[in-house]
Amino acid sequence: MADPWLTIIGIGEDGLAGLSEASRKALNEAETVFGGERHLALAGVGSRGRPWPVPFDADIVLSSRGRPTAVLASGDPFWHGAGAGLAEKLGGDEWIAHPAPSTFSLAAARLGWRLESVTCIGLHAAPFERLVPHLARDARIICLVRDAAAVDDLAKWLTERGWGASLLWTLVALGGPREYIDQHRVDLFADDIAGNLVAVALLARGTQGMPRSSGLSDDLFIHDGQITKRPVRALALSALAPRPGERLWDIGAGSGSISVEWALCGGTATAIEAREERTANIRSNAAAFGLSHRITVVKGRAPEAVAALEAPDAVFIGGGLDSAMFDEIWSRLAPGTRLVAHSVTLETEALLGDLHQRYGGELMRVDIAYAGPLGRYRSWETARPVVQWSTVR
Repeated sequence: MADPWLTIIGIGEDGLAGLSEASRKALNEAETVFGGERHLALAGVGSRGRPWPVPFDADIVLSSRGRPTAVLASGDPFWHGAGAGLAEKLGGDEWIAHPAPSTFSLAAARLGWRLESVTCIGLHAAPFERLVPHLARDARIICLVRDAAAVDDLAKWLTERGWGASLLWTLVALGGPREYIDQHRVDLFADDIAGNLVAVALLARGTQGMPRSSGLSDDLFIHDGQITKRPVRALALSALAPRPGERLWDIGAGSGSISVEWALCGGTATAIEAREERTANIRSNAAAFGLSHRITVVKGRAPEAVAALEAPDAVFIGGGLDSAMFDEIWSRLAPGTRLVAHSVTLETEALLGDLHQRYGGELMRVDIAYAGPLGRYRSWETARPVVQWSTVR
């Protein structure tokens, strides 16, 4: 590396004493040092210190380009810190980083937990629902929270959802002279935490948590009856074959159940729905699963509603397909894009049969019956058959 003008330094509660020689040298040589007020005080940089603007804006650091500059961040700047946001705006020869142990590492070290098996999550500005996919019996989770008051709110939130028997550790000022760790039972939590720098560790005990297989119970979703039912949804997800980081167009999304299960696999989804009350249900479902950051809701009809969207990796059409919609959507798909369409009407079934003949793929008819009462006995109640066409562009 040449002579970088910016040094990104991770600093802990032990201040200068915990910094490497290289970090202290960079601090001494920096004309300007950016960081939170707490970081600047720990480093003792005096008049050279510049507190971060609120909200955070990396451009203020770029205004010092070419002059010796340092940035201070908590622990590892590239784990829920400012590091990546700065690095992506700079050339590789402009910066160097000296990370310190992250709060996650320090918490795991204090509790004796294997960090590779722990879920680490930042909840500074995120809803507690982000925990929903991770809550399972005996799961170990370390969270960074906004402040001391948020810990009490988190304990109440967990208790209301059946996780009150969980063990919770509050970890304050880790790595410094004011370090304090305390253990609690979640539903009995009533602690007055000193200071606002708080990490929380959780050993989950309570319900079984949410299944991770495709085809979640319909009861988990808010809907008006317009929902891809559980067994059919499982078949749709199998054909869509979600992978982390991929993007889905969910056309005619209804309750958004397909989008939710796609996003639970690590992808992002755009749920397109024409009816206002259903878009509200989709947003509610996304929020309940902690997936609002992964699911975008668009009110409208395809193909017009997809005109400005980024190209997807997969498309699901739950209803309303016609020849004009298909031609417009198909023309926008890149080679390799997966498409799955469902039909419950004879007209759309005929269209899917024609598309299968023209473009190949797999055409499948699904007939499902459920046992129900018939007088003193039981009988099969047949649901409407669903035709599924799946193909690759």
